Amino acid sequence: MSPSPISLVIHATHEAGLKLGGIGAVLDGLLGSPAYNANVGRTILVGPLNPWNGVEMERLTAPANRLRLIYSSIHGVNQAAPDLAAALAAIEDGMHVRLVYGVRSFGAYEHEVILVDAGGINGEVLNSYKYYLWSRWGLPCSQHEGNWEFSFYLNAGEPLFAAVEAVTATLSPVADRYIIAHEWLGLPVVFSALLRNEDRYKTVFYAHEVATARLLVEGHGGHDTRFYNALRIAVAQGQRLDEVFGDPSWFYKHAMILRAGVCDRIFAVGDPVVDELRFLGGVFRDKPIDLVYNGIPAAAISLEQKLASRELMLHYAENLLGYRPDYVFTHVTRMVPSKALWRDLRVLEHLEWTLAAQGKRAVTFVVSTAVPTGKRADDIFRWEAEYGWPVGHRADNGDLQEGEVGFFFNALAPFHWGRQANRVILVNQFGWDRSRCGQRMPEAMRFNDLRIGSDVEFGQSIYEPFGIAQLEPLSAGALCVISTVCGCVGFVRRATDGLIFPNVIVADYTRLPDNWPLWSPWDALQIDGPTRDGIEARNSYGVAQQIADRLPRNDGDRQRLLEEGQRVAAGMSWEVVAREYLLPALRKC
Repeated sequence: MSPSPISLVIHATHEAGLKLGGIGAVLDGLLGSPAYNANVGRTILVGPLNPWNGVEMERLTAPANRLRLIYSSIHGVNQAAPDLAAALAAIEDGMHVRLVYGVRSFGAYEHEVILVDAGGINGEVLNSYKYYLWSRWGLPCSQHEGNWEFSFYLNAGEPLFAAVEAVTATLSPVADRYIIAHEWLGLPVVFSALLRNEDRYKTVFYAHEVATARLLVEGHGGHDTRFYNALRIAVAQGQRLDEVFGDPSWFYKHAMILRAGVCDRIFAVGDPVVDELRFLGGVFRDKPIDLVYNGIPAAAISLEQKLASRELMLHYAENLLGYRPDYVFTHVTRMVPSKALWRDLRVLEHLEWTLAAQGKRAVTFVVSTAVPTGKRADDIFRWEAEYGWPVGHRADNGDLQEGEVGFFFNALAPFHWGRQANRVILVNQFGWDRSRCGQRMPEAMRFNDLRIGSDVEFGQSIYEPFGIAQLEPLSAGALCVISTVCGCVGFVRRATDGLIFPNVIVADYTRLPDNWPLWSPWDALQIDGPTRDGIEARNSYGVAQQIADRLPRNDGDRQRLLEEGQRVAAGMSWEVVAREYLLPALRKC
């Protein structure tokens, strides 16, 4: 007999109103899946809203966001039933906040959304709430309230929960209710629910990362090589993170994460996140943690589609470089340290000799920008005409910004000295069509062509709780090159029953030479940047050889990679995640 549907699930997240990043992709996948909607009667997304962010407000009501407003004191909209409108207005008056209530589409389904502008929240309401958090769980709000991000999400907890109660007032008292806090940003809604009635809601903390671990990995030159070797030995010897790395209680995200143990259940997006949570110690050492992976696209793509998209990519490369390469490699990612773009170059350095010996050439498109909204199209066209963007770049005119500057001048420029078989092109723009990327891009080119037409997708991160982007081209028959610290590795192994899978190459940059024994986690702390550089130079050689061995030589090879990729991707779809991971984990609460 099938279990009865869950009455209500609240998703507390900073991406409730619109998609901004990874959690938005998770919500799109889960809330748009038939399995989820067949088993959850009602879903409400809740989160804070920043009305002073003009881009965010513009995107919120843009047609592409598919949000239909029902009530909004910000937008002057009131199409709610009189009783509900009165209840929402009373919350606004009493707490000095502004609410938005509407319905947003996720695939073929619609779900409710509640947003709050709590920037001017009533001081008595907020201080009472902070006192409760300190007296109940020791959360030192006064220590962190000067941090804008901490206060932005904490202030939203009380009004959001009050609005949830107003919107669900007609729900049966015996209905089963869940709150999923996506990351520490959603925890204030859980805290508010527990303040009223500890038994009314079943609560879940969904760890899409462990912010403390990210801080330690990104903030030291030893990166993942240092951190995960220290973690491995420390957990085996019974030591906690603070005993090895020092007390991180000064970090506001860490302070919030430590209180996530108040939830009935913990979900982790990948196997490394489970280890990182256990490493925190305390309640996390024995708390039940369920793996709820992310899903990946599982589209049915024909060889004809693959070849057509690949032709567009080759044509674009020829327009930029003056010659037609044999292979197209890609890395679609954010311009942040955790994505370890320099590791692509490490591998390509080794691959240079193999390709040159075969008389082959490859182009790698790194599609990454420090400006999520991208550059103005007019600027792109002008830079293209003036100095050949995106092959050429400048840092004094708005082209290269923040991390893009260092990557282009300190990494790409030296890499190209003497290279013949490999060229790397930084496309620091949001979007992948002629209107956004210039006249030399084929008119028929679209973003799907970037994913379908790729022969290799890189994603060798130093910190990657899951890594959806790394596997997006899997169903298109690309070779996906990921690192052992990517959470998706565990999902791939489950989907392939642990067998050798030719489409995925796993790079291990935490593996030390055999003559480097570590006896304690403090030994691992001695791994610095130069040491890691040497290990990367050594271990990336094997990655390059695997790529060289598995690159498709003809359309028959491409067909086999397509079939294998689609077979495995089907076992990693959002439908599978909802049916086999999320819903069973929820029912354990």
